[in-house]
Amino acid sequence: MAQTQADLVIMKIRDELKIRAEKILIQTKGDIILDVTPDKIGEKGIFIKELEKALIEAKADCAVHSMKDLPTLMEEDFAIAAVPFREDPRDVFVSAKGVDFYELKKGAKVGTSSIRRALQVKTLRPDVDVVPIRGNVETRIEKMEQEGMDGIILAAAGLRRLGISDKITNYFDVEEIIPACGQGAIAVETLKDSEYYRILKRIDDIDARLSVDAERRVLNLLDGGCNSPICAHALISGDYMRLVGLNVKGGRIIKKAVEGKKEDYLILAERLAEMLL
Repeated sequence: MAQTQADLVIMKIRDELKIRAEKILIQTKGDIILDVTPDKIGEKGIFIKELEKALIEAKADCAVHSMKDLPTLMEEDFAIAAVPFREDPRDVFVSAKGVDFYELKKGAKVGTSSIRRALQVKTLRPDVDVVPIRGNVETRIEKMEQEGMDGIILAAAGLRRLGISDKITNYFDVEEIIPACGQGAIAVETLKDSEYYRILKRIDDIDARLSVDAERRVLNLLDGGCNSPICAHALISGDYMRLVGLNVKGGRIIKKAVEGKKEDYLILAERLAEMLL
């Protein structure tokens, strides 16, 4: 998935900026530790630290990330130069035997490594057994089959980018299971004072940027992280934005939504965060 996303950015740079780019592969802590869920590792940025080190050491000019892996508060040396793409942000259910999520038997095993997904799956189907699963998309699908799970929850974006969206059994509406902040979006990170920051801003998708900035602002105000159940999703239609979010307080799940002009995206984010508190 990481390589596919990097290839998309390379093509965008080549086609729109007429600049030659090459791919450097770097393994992160999040790629290596696969026997526990991300929330158990106990630190933020497990998918980005090694890439940021390459930027500092001038081994790379930019780093490509899944936006949802980036902490909302970035270290002062770094900046998001561009959000060039956002694929379908929804979560999906991939069934082991083609059974619809809502038709699963009681006690069916559903795999996910996400607290956010697990929490919302249990609100939709309190009778299923949510079990942890790690690895890239292909690995999770293999584990589902090997470990006798009835299905797994994944991001639609990953399956679509890998060309295997035919494996999707159910798409969840964004208000049914609210996606992670930035889900489906690609972030291009650079050093803040780098010439590439200014160059790569030219491949920014404005609506994708406004959406993820609003979502990340909600997450930041609620002190959430990429492994937190706190989430928000912005949907832009013309000049308007609808922003939905979820928080957990005192064991209670709170879902709220706000709407307004997309140019007021930060005001909408702040209003939603207040409602979720």
